[in-house]
Amino acid sequence: MGRILWLVIVVLIVIWLLGFLFEIGGGLIHTLLIIAGIIFVVQLLMGKRSL
Repeated sequence: MGRILWLVIVVLIVIWLLGFLFEIGGGLIHTLLIIAGIIFVVQLLMGKRSL
């Protein structure tokens, strides 16, 4: 699960940066990036605990 999360975060950052270069994507990419960042922080704070 951790690897998938990292992959999603990296892909979103790349798409976000491309959105700045080509002025496409708008608010959706920013929203997804914020959600991925929140999930990343929550995972960092919770450590390796399982639900």
